[in-house]
Amino acid sequence: MSHFIITDVHILKNFQVLPNKNVEVKNGKIISISSSMPDKDSTSGFIEKISGKGKLLMSGMYNTHGHTPMALIRGCADDLPLQDWLEHEIWPREAVFTKQSVRAGTSLALIEMIKNGTIAFLDMYHLYMNDVYELVMDSGLKAVLARGMIGFGTEEEQRGKLKEAVTFAKDWEAESNGHIKGMLFPHAPYTCKPPFLEKIIESSRSYRLPLGIHLAETLKEVNDHKRDYGRSPVDHLHELGFFEQTALLTHVVHISESEMDMLSGKPVSVSHNPMSNAKLGSGIAPVSRMLKKNIPVSLGTDSTVSNNTLDIFEEMRFAVLLQKAADQNPAALSAHSALQMATKNGAEALGFKDSGIVREGAAADFIMLDISSAHLQPLQNLFSHLIYTASGHDVTDVFVNGRQLLKNRALQTLDEEKIVFEANRHSRAIDTLFRENKKGD
Repeated sequence: MSHFIITDVHILKNFQVLPNKNVEVKNGKIISISSSMPDKDSTSGFIEKISGKGKLLMSGMYNTHGHTPMALIRGCADDLPLQDWLEHEIWPREAVFTKQSVRAGTSLALIEMIKNGTIAFLDMYHLYMNDVYELVMDSGLKAVLARGMIGFGTEEEQRGKLKEAVTFAKDWEAESNGHIKGMLFPHAPYTCKPPFLEKIIESSRSYRLPLGIHLAETLKEVNDHKRDYGRSPVDHLHELGFFEQTALLTHVVHISESEMDMLSGKPVSVSHNPMSNAKLGSGIAPVSRMLKKNIPVSLGTDSTVSNNTLDIFEEMRFAVLLQKAADQNPAALSAHSALQMATKNGAEALGFKDSGIVREGAAADFIMLDISSAHLQPLQNLFSHLIYTASGHDVTDVFVNGRQLLKNRALQTLDEEKIVFEANRHSRAIDTLFRENKKGD
C-alpha cells in the first residue's frame, strides 16, 4: 500500500488533539494533514481510504532498551537483587539457549511490541543476533541491534566478539534499507574491563558506530567500581572517552550532580527503564534533574524478565508517577515531557531522525488507538488520558513507513498462534535443562 488516506480520525500533533482530520500517506511519508480529502492520485487513480472514525492517530512508541530473546523466560525469577538474579537465575538459563529458542523468544517479543504500539526498539543480546535481525526485518518493525559483548574470556575471545559485533552492525545497516541500525554495546563496566572498553571505543570511532552500555544501575555496582578503580563508573567512562561519540546510556540510576553536569552537552542520551529498576530494587533515576540539565531521556522496558511487559504506555505512566513521588513534587515530570520521552526522544536516541512526530514530511510511523472505550472518556481530556489512562491494549493499528503491521488488532506480518505455541515449547525445554543442571551442581 503506497498511497492511502486515513479518514475522519483524531490526531495528536504538537501535544494537541485535532479532531476529524484526514492523514494522507504516500511512499512511506505523511504528505498532508487536512480537513479536505483528494479523491484521486494524479498518477495512479483512486486513493485507498481507511476509516479512522472513533480512533486517535499518534506517533508510534520507541523502546530504547531491551533483550527480546529473554521473552522466553518471562516470570522465571522474581524478587531478587540484580547480581543474584543474573548469576543464579538468568545467566544459567541463557547458557542453555539454542538458536531456535532465541528465535522463539524474539518472535514472541515482536508480537507484544507491535500489538502495544511500539514501532522501533533497541535490542542488545549476545547470541544469534543475525537471526534476530532476520526476524525483525520480516516483522516490518524498525530497530537498533547490537551483538552484546561481555568481556569474559581471553583477549582472543574478546577480539572475536568485537569483530563479530562490528561486522554484524555494518552488514545490517547496508542490507536493511534504513530499517535497521547497528550499535556497539559492551554489557557494562563491571563485565568489561577498561582495556576491552578502550578497544570498543576505538572501533566505534573507526567505523562510525554509536555506543551503548548498562551504566550505574545499582549502588553496589557504583561502590564496587570505586573500590576497584578509585572512581565511579561514569567518571571512568568519561576518562576513557566513551562519551565523545554518540552513546546511549541505559539505567543511570546512581549519578551525581557533577556527573550529570559533565554529560550535559555531550552527544549522549539516557534510556530510562523505571519499571525494571523498580522491580530489581535498583532505585529511581533522577530524570527530572537530567532533563533540566538538557540530557535527553527516552524510555526502555529492559527484558520481560525484569519488567515484565514491553508496553511503553505503561512505562511512560510509571515513569511520570515515580518521578513525582521521588521528588515529592507533582510538577517534577510533566505529561508533555513523558510523551516526548516515549516518542520523539526515543526516535532521536535510536537515530530515526524523521520519526517520533506526526507532521507533514515525517515518516509514516504511527499508531491508532480506539478512543471509544469508557476509560478514555470524556474526550475533551484525551491528551491526559494518553499518559495517565491508556495502555498498549488500546492500540488497534500500527504503521511503519506506511506499511500496516497491525490492522484492527490483527497482526499482518506475524503468525501469532504458531509463535505462541513455539515459545511455550522452547520455554519448557529451557526450564527442564536449567533444573537438571541445578541438580547436578
